Amino acid sequence: MGIEIERKFLPRSEAWRAAAHEVVPMAQGYLNDLAQAESGAMQASVRVRIEGDAAFLNIKSREAGPRRQEFDYPIPVADARALLALCVGGLVEKNRHYVEYAGRLWEVDEFLGANAGLVVAELELEAEDAPFARPPWLGPEVTHLRRYYNLALADRPYARWSADERAAADLPATEDLAGC
Repeated sequence: MGIEIERKFLPRSEAWRAAAHEVVPMAQGYLNDLAQAESGAMQASVRVRIEGDAAFLNIKSREAGPRRQEFDYPIPVADARALLALCVGGLVEKNRHYVEYAGRLWEVDEFLGANAGLVVAELELEAEDAPFARPPWLGPEVTHLRRYYNLALADRPYARWSADERAAADLPATEDLAGC
């Protein structure tokens, strides 16, 4: 069993682009939807992802906060394409930019399609309280906000967010993560 400890942030500038050393296109979908996870009918999200020339089936527990159980299995790309056709909600498309900073690997997701305009920087850590250097381009943390999770973006994409939801200056810590 794997454990993922991940924190999410909004970049305050595009300065991360100059440091990106690799970009991988990704398309992913979910075999269950946000409503099932929020209601407790499902205890995990089940994702299918094609990233570059590889494909994966991923299962994440629906625990609140930055720490969750995660299971990731490689699958044939043809199987992933067939599974994507079975997914509920929308397809989440993005380019993942890999950025090194102070010995850590940041994954900066630049969303496309219905989520175009959204950019989220993620950092996986070995412990919830692990220290890390904040790059100068890093903005507010959004780990605690459900709407920034891919399962939520498949259900309600960025194009449908209100102006208030898009405003990064005043992010409340009131959304429950248990559904993601």
